[in-house]
Amino acid sequence: MKRSFLTVVLVLTGLQSLHAQRNVAPRALPPDPFAAVEDVPGLPRVLLIGDSISEGYTVPVQKLLSGKANVHRIPQNGGSTKTGIEKIEAWLGIGHWDVIHFNWGLHDLMFDPERQREPAEYEKDQLILYEKNLRALTSRLKATGAKLIWASSTPVPEEMSSPRSPSHRSGMVRVYNEVAARVMTENGVTIDDLYSSVAPVQTEMQKPHDVHFGGEGSEFLAGKVAEAIGAVLPVARQ
Repeated sequence: MKRSFLTVVLVLTGLQSLHAQRNVAPRALPPDPFAAVEDVPGLPRVLLIGDSISEGYTVPVQKLLSGKANVHRIPQNGGSTKTGIEKIEAWLGIGHWDVIHFNWGLHDLMFDPERQREPAEYEKDQLILYEKNLRALTSRLKATGAKLIWASSTPVPEEMSSPRSPSHRSGMVRVYNEVAARVMTENGVTIDDLYSSVAPVQTEMQKPHDVHFGGEGSEFLAGKVAEAIGAVLPVARQ
């Protein structure tokens, strides 16, 4: 009797375990913005340069422009203009680019309140450095012969949760964007004003107390980016 009861228990336990295994769905991995892109011959080549905000909209942009362009992105977070100066040659590589959609800004305007005891003086020096670096980077990108599109930096929430992005920096995004807009206008670079597109729907599209966007927000940005790129894409070669 004991052996029979034990057998029933083991069978039931095994069935429950099997049932549990069958009902555990594998976790879907998020799309990889850094995945290698195999070019479709004849389609124009596009390069996306930017920070983690651009990482979020890379894959949706690739989908929106599928069949129209080969959309690549730099193989890392673009960081600040200082990082751009250090990495731009490697990012551009030796291939030809038809369109380059680029942005720097959010990393340039960050500061550590524990380390920067004179924020006003730091701000002044940072803005000078930002403009200097941005002019150098824009000049280098123009030399590629690609059609250039500058993306304004997206808004920063007034209250941030990350100590790396202090609160009350929302106003500084506009200041940095104004500097960038001046540089781009002087260089005849098209401006994709993502800041103005996001601002009216910021609370709906952006994560709370965070500069980043959820899936819907990244899709929203992708639509704007793809539209800007699509407007200047050359005709595909047959």
